[in-house]
Amino acid sequence: MGHPSTTLVQRGILALALAAAATAMTSAHAGRANDTLTYASDSEVENVSPYHNNMREGVILAAMAWDTLIYRDTKTGEFKPQLATAWKWESPTALNITLRQGVLFQNGDKFTADDVVYTFNEVTGPDAKIATRQNTDWIKNVEKLGEYQVRINLKTPFPATLEYLAGPTPIYPAAYFKKVGLEGYSKAPIGTGPYKITAVIPGQGVTMVKNPAYFKDSPVGQPKIGNVKFVVIRDPEARLAQLMTGAVDWIWRVPADQAESLKAAPNLTVLSGETMRVGFMSINNNGSTPESAPFKDARVRQALNMAVNRKGLADSLVRGGSQPVYAPCFRTQFGCETGKVVKYEYNPAKAKALLAEAGFPNGFDTDLWAYREREYAEAMIGDLRKVGIRARLHFVQYPALRNEIRSGRAPLSFQAWGSFSINDASAFAGNYFKGGPDDTAKDPQTIALLQTADATVDKTERKAKYAQALQRISEQAMWAPLFSYSTNYAFTSDLKFDAQPDELPRFFAASWK
Repeated sequence: MGHPSTTLVQRGILALALAAAATAMTSAHAGRANDTLTYASDSEVENVSPYHNNMREGVILAAMAWDTLIYRDTKTGEFKPQLATAWKWESPTALNITLRQGVLFQNGDKFTADDVVYTFNEVTGPDAKIATRQNTDWIKNVEKLGEYQVRINLKTPFPATLEYLAGPTPIYPAAYFKKVGLEGYSKAPIGTGPYKITAVIPGQGVTMVKNPAYFKDSPVGQPKIGNVKFVVIRDPEARLAQLMTGAVDWIWRVPADQAESLKAAPNLTVLSGETMRVGFMSINNNGSTPESAPFKDARVRQALNMAVNRKGLADSLVRGGSQPVYAPCFRTQFGCETGKVVKYEYNPAKAKALLAEAGFPNGFDTDLWAYREREYAEAMIGDLRKVGIRARLHFVQYPALRNEIRSGRAPLSFQAWGSFSINDASAFAGNYFKGGPDDTAKDPQTIALLQTADATVDKTERKAKYAQALQRISEQAMWAPLFSYSTNYAFTSDLKFDAQPDELPRFFAASWK
């Protein structure tokens, strides 16, 4: 599972990097001097409007420039008032919400009930081109009860409602959005959040400035750093080099080997830890193309699950606390009941025997699509090849990969999902196995089980339904869940920054030392 070929390259880069670090030590750090925190990542969102992308980079921007009705405290897990000051269940499918008065959008518009009604009715509408319907498809509609009062009507009871209202459900400015439309909004977005987006430059990044009018009682606190800049740097070596020279202040997804070596750099801090993000291989169960035809047979899907060395991937490549995963959920999520889930052992011989039994004694050719961590995808392809599944790698940007999957053309894909940091299994299994656009199995029995699980108020019953759904997904090998991610962060020692297991870097809470 190791990649010795990269080691020499990394050593060379780190030698240069440490030399650059020593030089940078003698001059004032650019970030602090300009009160500008520059953070870099390998991916950009196709649309900065939070409902119109589902990438982690978009989740970070959403937390910077927008607010939600409710805030979940990262230390205690309790729900606190944000744009809402109070909420009360009128019935199992009606939630009455009192809104905060005196809040302004970043263009000076007053925040009222009209904005909440417009946002939710807009994104749940039949023509809404939103990226993740699972996040809002529990909402039937929203009614205005007064200037600062709304009622959210649910389609069915949904016990995870507050989790979602504290997560991927930011509020848009109704008047401004109607005026500029989605295209205009994606270029010049407006929210109520701690930072205002001042420029969106495709292929390059997003600039933000502290919102001086941010409301005083916000549970996120007042932003401390004057300017925040997100830059897209796709090449990992280039990201590292820019961190070392001080052009960038913060990077993440640093490979484990590099993270270890970076601890020697005198002007950098390195943080590591397991996160809620899970890596997985999706499988086209319905054989809609010649390359995916073999996967119609459950034995072939089971063979694939036995062919991939999950523990090897977690221990040798991901590292930093990564663990093998066997179900489409993360263990802290409510409903991630894995007692009856099949934990496929790494067994190439048994995988080969299953393939032969299914009519593929010599294996077959297929395609694997991926958009991140190329070295992980290559390791998986190596494992598959050992049992005769000869997968060609198509390494593309995420929107291209998503199109291939949703159109049924991708037999296999390597992806990762962080559940929008929602601690409920509906945010993971629901997104991929409830019949939506990302469901590559479309299994009626699983869809029915998850629909019931999502709407069941009784906690014991709810857990039992998730347990049944996850058991069926694993027995039929509809997917190959692989490992939990650990994330390695490296940043200038001038920065006070805390990492959280929900993998949401809260730059609005960061400060200079």
